[in-house]
Amino acid sequence: MTTLLSTREVASLLGIHEKNVYKLITDKGLPATKVTGKWLFPKHLVQQWVETNTINYPRQEGFVFHSPALFVVTGSNDILLDRGLNLFMRQFPEYTAVFGNLGSMGGLKTLRQGLCHMATSHMAEEDSRDFNFGPAAAVLEHMPAVVNFCKREQGLVVSSGNPHHIQSVADLASKGLRLVNRSLGTGTRHWLDRAIAKDGLSPADIIGYQHEVSRHLDVGLEVLSGRADCGPGIHTVAGLLGLDFIPFHWER
Repeated sequence: MTTLLSTREVASLLGIHEKNVYKLITDKGLPATKVTGKWLFPKHLVQQWVETNTINYPRQEGFVFHSPALFVVTGSNDILLDRGLNLFMRQFPEYTAVFGNLGSMGGLKTLRQGLCHMATSHMAEEDSRDFNFGPAAAVLEHMPAVVNFCKREQGLVVSSGNPHHIQSVADLASKGLRLVNRSLGTGTRHWLDRAIAKDGLSPADIIGYQHEVSRHLDVGLEVLSGRADCGPGIHTVAGLLGLDFIPFHWER
């Protein structure tokens, strides 16, 4: 069963004043839910949030495996990436490529720990239109080679015909719509949390904020099934499933 913390307990856990907890909800996407006017915080999500926002990780460990025929990729998932890895194995059958769907921050952390050969990321930099360089520099001991794999359009995946006339993230709260969210630590979740804060909202204002799935395709499938009205995702998924798409920005 999920352990729920009070505002006082979260403040004690983080070593801050209780008033600053509310600011973290609004400005930094601290996971929280409101029940009968009282803020409650799932302990495991708070711990994940702390880890996601950690910089200056411990020193890089040695690589834990040494098979020359194994190519390990971790981080953010993408349909084009899946196809690319499949093509790689067809072109080079002597290799086995495996992918760990850990989200952008998870990919950078496992690269730091020497647990993968390559990390995939689309983390937006604070107060910048650039991607990945700042987050990579904050997490990694030595800056790696950064290769641009693709550009893709990020936004909201909605039902065909956009029956709720969604135009912005603020509409999720004002119209009482059901969201399907991405996991904490993913670049998409990072973008959505920033958009929510920019619109002056908190996660508790949005139904389904805690309803998380691990892949872009899963967001589209939840909307297609009717279990959610919309979710943050990429244009490719909407096109693949015959759904509508509300674009917000291009990312790299």
